[in-house]
Amino acid sequence: MRIGAFCLALICASPVFAGVKEARYSEPTTRYAHGILGDAIEFGALEIVTDAGKSITLRLPETRVFEDLEPRLVDVDFDGDAEIVVIESSISQGARLAIYDESGLVSATPYIGQTNRWLAPLGAADLDGDGAIELAYIDRPHLAKTLRIWRFENGALRHVADQTGLTNHRIGEDFISGGVLTCDGVAQIVSADANWSRIMISEFRNGKISSRDAGSFSKAKLQARSTTCP
Repeated sequence: MRIGAFCLALICASPVFAGVKEARYSEPTTRYAHGILGDAIEFGALEIVTDAGKSITLRLPETRVFEDLEPRLVDVDFDGDAEIVVIESSISQGARLAIYDESGLVSATPYIGQTNRWLAPLGAADLDGDGAIELAYIDRPHLAKTLRIWRFENGALRHVADQTGLTNHRIGEDFISGGVLTCDGVAQIVSADANWSRIMISEFRNGKISSRDAGSFSKAKLQARSTTCP
């Protein structure tokens, strides 16, 4: 069974409990037997602890699951408090990237639109230096192999750019490869090419994504390049 880490947080039921300290996915379920991450067990709930010590459980309806490894802590609006980025899947419509805060759902991408279709996040940063956070993921890393970038502004996610021919996950892996890091002041998106033969570095500037070859692929090389600047 895949277990989410205890280091991140999602939502609380009321603003009186504002501020989140930690959370994890809980209530494993087999109601969505996709198995893309190596087993058919996903998660139906999140257990949250707020800064005030309040414990809260968020349960999804029976038609949705968290098809994910762990929630991701990101301050998407630069207000000093973290929001949480998750992969949330509809049994009938596939996955979407969703942002929550302590009061509930903030914004989400559309569902992919078909059952058993998934996305794999890469990370979040101010990718183009415009003062807003962009979130990057690979849409259907086994099929479409398309990098998509969404900007969070005015309280909502807005789609800004795509690039085909990239991926960051293979069917059955219980981890997501690649990531986002900043090297010499430039935000870089690290992934593999569509054939898993090359490491690719993508940058987002002036509304466009450019990708370049960063060397031959190996699992160890991709992991190293995703966390350390050359």
